[in-house]
Amino acid sequence: MRIGFAGLGVMGGPMAGHLVRAGHEVAGFNRTFAKADSWANATGGMPAATPQAAAAGADLFILCVGNDEDVRQVVTAALETATHGCVFVDHTTTSARLAREMADLADKTRCAFVDAPVSGGQAGAENGQLSVMAGGDAEALARALPALEAYSKAVQHMGPVGSGQLTKMVNQICIAGVVQGLAEAVHFAEQAGLDTDAVYGAISKGAAQSWQMDNRWATMARGEFEFGFAVDWMRKDLGLVLDEARANGSHLALTALVDQFYSEVQAMGGSRWDTSSLAARLQDRGRT
Repeated sequence: MRIGFAGLGVMGGPMAGHLVRAGHEVAGFNRTFAKADSWANATGGMPAATPQAAAAGADLFILCVGNDEDVRQVVTAALETATHGCVFVDHTTTSARLAREMADLADKTRCAFVDAPVSGGQAGAENGQLSVMAGGDAEALARALPALEAYSKAVQHMGPVGSGQLTKMVNQICIAGVVQGLAEAVHFAEQAGLDTDAVYGAISKGAAQSWQMDNRWATMARGEFEFGFAVDWMRKDLGLVLDEARANGSHLALTALVDQFYSEVQAMGGSRWDTSSLAARLQDRGRT
């Protein structure tokens, strides 16, 4: 397939690289052209100076950028040169409202838009093991699927456009609650004078087990918070969740509280720490 790819950061760069290795012809765009050029030299892809250049002649145009406004700008530009029938797949985590807006915009040029946020983080992108939750036309998703399989372990169609973003919000609600519980558990074990490694060995094979426990218990206990998805991005995502909750009448007391705790981590200088840094505010309190 001829594919345009916008956003070559810690997630998009590896994803676009997997597409090249799978045999697709990929033109990569990044706001900083030097990054696109470096990516192309490393992967064998083609650098594109603009979204219009990346989209020209493409069967598929994929995005993995920052926020709603980034998506709006890139899609609007790319549609100027996209051919009829091009499928836009957006892996950015955005509002469901933005996804519907972009789908309407794409439809006016006889293109299709699929909102397809991912879970799995930087490691999932690098290893080609992302989980994709997609909203939009099922036939359009089917056309994109051979490309998405290059960096995904699972692609699930969730329903009409916007459904992928709503599902990602559910994902982030779950992560926020689990990580906060894990942070409190590690903090409690430390305050009680327990050997945290021994505690993990005792509880990790029972009902308390989770991916977060298996991958973050030890690093949280050591105060290491350099493992990918940053607090700034999590707060952006939780903001989307809480906005949607206000609109649909959901009651998300725990999610709102954890969002507040992340704001405290930011105030501690942890904006770029990963999401497990909820433990840092408790560790700081435990020392005072």
